[in-house]
Amino acid sequence: MNSLTPNLRRVLCIGGGPAGLYFALLMKSRQPTLEVTVIERNRPFDTFGWGVVLSDQTLANLAAADAPTAALIGREFHHWDDIQVFFKGRQVRSGGHGFCGIGRKRLLNILQERCLELGVKLVFETDATDDQALAAQYDADLVIASDGLNSRIRTRYAEVFEPDIDLRRCRFVWLGTHQTFDAFTFAFEETEHGWFQAHAYQFDDKTSTFIVETPEEVWQAHGLDKMEQPEAIAFCEKLFGKYLGGHSLISNATHLRGSANWIRFPRVVCAHWTHRVPVNGRQVPVVLMGDAAHTAHFSIGSGTKLALEDAIDLANEFSTGAGTDQVLEAYEARRSVEVLKIQNAARNSTEWFENVPRYTGMQIEQFAYSLLTRSQRISHENLRLRDTDWLGGYERWLSGTERGRMPMLMPLQVRGLTLKNRIVVSPMATYSAVDGVPQDFLLVHLGARALGGAAMVMVEMTSPTPEGRITRGCTGLYNDAQSAAFKRIVDFVHGQSSAAIGMQLGHSGPKGSTQVGWEGTDEPLPAGNWPLLAASALAYGEQNQLPAAMTRADMDLMRDQFVASTVRAAEAGFDWLELHCAHGYLLSAFLSPLTNLRTDACGGDLAGRLRYPLEVFRAMRAAWPAERPMSVRISAHDWAPGGNTDAEAVAMARAFKEAGCDFIDVSSGQTTRGAKPVYGRMYQTPFADRIRNEVGISTIAVGAITEADQANSIIAAGRADLCAIARPHLADPAWTLHEAAKLQSRDVDWPRQYLSGRDQMYREIAKQQQMAAALAAAPKNTEEEG
Repeated sequence: MNSLTPNLRRVLCIGGGPAGLYFALLMKSRQPTLEVTVIERNRPFDTFGWGVVLSDQTLANLAAADAPTAALIGREFHHWDDIQVFFKGRQVRSGGHGFCGIGRKRLLNILQERCLELGVKLVFETDATDDQALAAQYDADLVIASDGLNSRIRTRYAEVFEPDIDLRRCRFVWLGTHQTFDAFTFAFEETEHGWFQAHAYQFDDKTSTFIVETPEEVWQAHGLDKMEQPEAIAFCEKLFGKYLGGHSLISNATHLRGSANWIRFPRVVCAHWTHRVPVNGRQVPVVLMGDAAHTAHFSIGSGTKLALEDAIDLANEFSTGAGTDQVLEAYEARRSVEVLKIQNAARNSTEWFENVPRYTGMQIEQFAYSLLTRSQRISHENLRLRDTDWLGGYERWLSGTERGRMPMLMPLQVRGLTLKNRIVVSPMATYSAVDGVPQDFLLVHLGARALGGAAMVMVEMTSPTPEGRITRGCTGLYNDAQSAAFKRIVDFVHGQSSAAIGMQLGHSGPKGSTQVGWEGTDEPLPAGNWPLLAASALAYGEQNQLPAAMTRADMDLMRDQFVASTVRAAEAGFDWLELHCAHGYLLSAFLSPLTNLRTDACGGDLAGRLRYPLEVFRAMRAAWPAERPMSVRISAHDWAPGGNTDAEAVAMARAFKEAGCDFIDVSSGQTTRGAKPVYGRMYQTPFADRIRNEVGISTIAVGAITEADQANSIIAAGRADLCAIARPHLADPAWTLHEAAKLQSRDVDWPRQYLSGRDQMYREIAKQQQMAAALAAAPKNTEEEG
């Protein structure tokens, strides 16, 4: 490697865990003349912990990186395919998950032995208190900070690495047992103070890891914080005795006193992974790796995976022959993205286990499905690939039918309305109205999507007043011409399709009088702006005009205008009515503490900020026919310091439920220009999940839901009752029909006008899928062409 990477002659790894050892042996195996040293504070072949879990995919990555090491590890693995869930005296078992377990001590022993075989220098019983002194001692050109979760090096250079450490709310303890489990086992037990869960898996012929976890408040309520280890272990043995088969639980951390072996998981993420320090007159890079750089919760078993893959990535990058700076930039850029993906999944998984009571009202069938898909990385169709029989049985149970049904195609009764499936065309601004009157474009837009298989199409946010429109191209419902135009659209949807149609009413508030979307979203008009109203005299942005704070008279008039539009919507024949209280518009501006600075009864704490939106909703509910559903769209998180979070969203949902709301349409953000959302697949669905299962109100999930597989997972897991799909419907008005066809489902309701082409489309899609599968399975030509 010296010939490929100039000036890299000596590598020092501080920390002899999986990351440091594996990187050391990879570098040495690829360039035998490289001097590689690993410093470890413990004695040779000492380690703490029990088993670690790796997936089949990770094993394949190890084999590609260094086949001899992978073969040694593979011979020691205990393989299993099943996951078994025990809950409320019942159990569910599903297969095809593909896990491998190995003792942490044995894994490290293999890596140590391989290092010695290759000529890596292992230095034990050396406490690395000063990384710069060690780097100087070994004249290192590269220092790998693989010193673990409590990294001293990360702490020393915290101003550069910018670590963010979040201590999670559950306490857990790593134990072992000689009870062997033939499946990855999750066991849940309820006590007088709350729920405990065990994560158990076998990692050698006679030993299993047994992790016990519970929320901090439950742990303290049982006095575990004051117990010595033997007493606490006896407590766990009694609680989980039915799963232990008479075997004891074992601690390998007996050097710890009191309850010190019960810890809270620290989620670690660093803004930067590399730093240069002066060593012998040179600037030597110090690079974070493994737990020193990041952590992922044990419930998705990816901590060791991430450490090993960090090592593979950096070693591969050095093998390109690029300069050290370029190598390290590429390593950090690529790995930080991969780690973020895992950490997002780990966050979802962590929060699931932190909030087990949220799901204990479910029967075990749905409880287990929710657990299996908790990270949002395992989807409905992925479960079908893993265990077709189990998922088929679950679909039959969930739908209450003998044949089963795709979850997103199950019907739903809401008050007097029956929706044919769970897909909604989300409200989307089309900016096509003239003086608030919907034109033929909106008729075609909504009509096409009503024919496309969705259960309901929603009209874009429509204002009860001329000044409440976002742009000049937005719709209104405050005069007869608008009512007549909307009735024409409603009549078309009802006459030509089996879809329902909903109206969303909202006032733009501080975000009004702006340009249409393709000219400049949320940007004020160049001229001819109209006056704005808001909860407080606070502009949406520096470039936006200052709204007037609403007086009590303004509020009374606005409430009555919302009611008048509600009556018009009912007369036009709409099936569903939604009140828009999200995204920084008028009623949202009352709800957020970032935009509501009022000192009267409609400001202050959340109860005060809710007062006026609830007043408007109650008045609308009273005017809306009792047999027709109503929903409220909220921003469940402001994504900004000092703003609302999902905790406040739960309180909002509870208040609207008490006022007669049937559904909460769960969005987030857009309440302030300073918002910094954390985007990703289905990124708002966890908010819908929490609201649904804590408040006991139906929810609509919305945001980055792009495939039937995702919608099926959301509905099947009980995270929401409806999925609102926006952008995919722009590209494909028949999204629901096409997605059902991709999965070869015949449960979707096709418009009679399209029936003649249905069977042909199913055949064509099946043929394309068969061709794609054949291409994927075909041998690849790896030879380079001249």
